Amino acid sequence: MRTDKPKTKVSFPHMGTVSIAWAAALRIIGCEPYVEPYTSKKTLSLGTKHSPEAICLPYKLILGNFIEAIDGGTDYVAMITSPGCCRLGEYGKCIENALTDLGYKTKYIEMQLYDGIKGMYNFLRAVSGKNNPFLFMRAIVVAITKAFMLDALENKLFYCRAREVNYGDSEKHYKKALKYIDENDTLHGLKKAKKQIEEEMNKVELDNNRDILNVDITGEIYVVNDEFSNQNIERELGRMGVQVRRSLTLTGFLKDAIIPKIFRKEETHLQRANRLAKPYLSRDIGGDSLECVSDVVYADNRGIDGIIHLSPFTCMPEIMSQNIFPTMREDKDIPILALILDEQTGRAGYITRIEAFVDLMRRRKRKFQMQNKKEDTVGAV
Repeated sequence: MRTDKPKTKVSFPHMGTVSIAWAAALRIIGCEPYVEPYTSKKTLSLGTKHSPEAICLPYKLILGNFIEAIDGGTDYVAMITSPGCCRLGEYGKCIENALTDLGYKTKYIEMQLYDGIKGMYNFLRAVSGKNNPFLFMRAIVVAITKAFMLDALENKLFYCRAREVNYGDSEKHYKKALKYIDENDTLHGLKKAKKQIEEEMNKVELDNNRDILNVDITGEIYVVNDEFSNQNIERELGRMGVQVRRSLTLTGFLKDAIIPKIFRKEETHLQRANRLAKPYLSRDIGGDSLECVSDVVYADNRGIDGIIHLSPFTCMPEIMSQNIFPTMREDKDIPILALILDEQTGRAGYITRIEAFVDLMRRRKRKFQMQNKKEDTVGAV
């Protein structure tokens, strides 16, 4: 009797909704994506237990993700790595050694961040055992398309959260919209999903007359995008009537590292960073520090109400960014809140700092509005 060969199970660490995009690519090439439970206190506990004490929060969470995935029966755990000053380039080997020391036999594989399409192609070939260029390119295109749709959907969520009449409605319809993206693995299906998503999010009742604050969130890309790491800061800000914008996103990274230059229609985040950060930081010092410094300038130029910088404890590039912010305040008139995150971060104090920052921005905005009103009155006379 003929038996079908079981599909290879491949797992990635969580970071926001990125699993929806990579899972599609794996399904298209004939692998089975193993999506472990979303990062939780259990994940953090597992990762912290087997990590060096001074290592950063993303490392601990990724290791915890891998342990849960292996315990769940995955065949591969896949890690991203990169060159440069950030310790991310060393994390892959450290995690592989940690898993080996724990006695796990699961295969470990890495994907180089800045190898572009070639790196993604080689990764898909390694996990699938196939060499089908057309199949792999279709998988890559679908995954990238989903990534852009996911970021667009989250931007819509941030808009609605700050204006929703009934608290929680935006989140409810957002989760339904996510399923439309996850359930379609063809470009034709995703085109239909866009209309379904628009219809779903339009069901949220909004108060468009509400006085809204606008805040950019920058920092280390993992904690900016991972809701467990940042204790769902976007939801808390939305509850306070703040519309957020993530400066570091998955699609921003794709434009810089994966998508060929001929397909880029506008300036990428890294290109803008090299242009705007120069007066304060003349070269890349690792991680997302260059982008963070430039994001302060970019937010100030656009008249944003404030910017929040998120960083993992012990992250050296972000420590450098935070030390540059005081100098930037001398000629940039924008409030900056720097938050450092690790497993010891208490929620009560964290929320209190955010609430105080929102109050500061709101008073500042009212002051400017009153000044503008007086100037208009004087001008009319």
